[in-house]
Amino acid sequence: MFTGIIEDLGTVEGIKRTDEGALLSFATAMPLARISIGDSIAVNGACLTVVKKRRAGRRGTVAMDVSAETLRRTTLGTLAVGDRVNLERCLTLDKLLGGHLVSGHVDGVGKIVAITPEGDSRLYTFEVAPAQARYLVEKGSVAIDGVSLTVFAITGRRFSVALIPHTLKLTTLGRKGPGDAVNVESDMLVKYVERILEGRSNGATREASRKPADTEIVKIAIRNKAAVANKTAGAAPSTRGRGVSS
Repeated sequence: MFTGIIEDLGTVEGIKRTDEGALLSFATAMPLARISIGDSIAVNGACLTVVKKRRAGRRGTVAMDVSAETLRRTTLGTLAVGDRVNLERCLTLDKLLGGHLVSGHVDGVGKIVAITPEGDSRLYTFEVAPAQARYLVEKGSVAIDGVSLTVFAITGRRFSVALIPHTLKLTTLGRKGPGDAVNVESDMLVKYVERILEGRSNGATREASRKPADTEIVKIAIRNKAAVANKTAGAAPSTRGRGVSS
């Protein structure tokens, strides 16, 4: 779990392609003493696992394996040596939750369609796929390249966010322009709510589909009972008649 508050603007130091994906190395100012092999670090919003680390001067280097699926579903496959990346270590219980709960599981890739100055800040407009657009909520949260942002001005598949100078300076978003691709993770709370409501809806549908069948069964039982009663009533005089004649 992450917060969407970027800790460091790292640099891609090495890329080693493999049959299963890639091994990416990043130079970072984050304290290596507080990073262990097996730790999770979000790279441009994608949760990766540290497999190697080494110190290089004042900065350190961490290496992480990237699966083929992650390369397909994120922008990490387009990185080149020298590119800057947003880095955030995983959330701990003693860490302030300054952004929102971010899983590091990127839903898909969106793109910047416009950047408009507004004083010292910038208004960024993004476009996402329909499958992601349905999770957009006015004043709700979204993670763009791992940065926790607040959504507004939703129009179809497009929405806007405001980036203050601090965010522009300390994240990769300040270096991007219209047409650039970004990793998008929708608010997980919205997805959980959708799943719960979907389950309730399916349950109601199943219940409704059972009712006609149950009603029909009751009707059949009533008809059968009536038929048996009529047959018994009709047979009784005949039986008595045979008894008298005998």
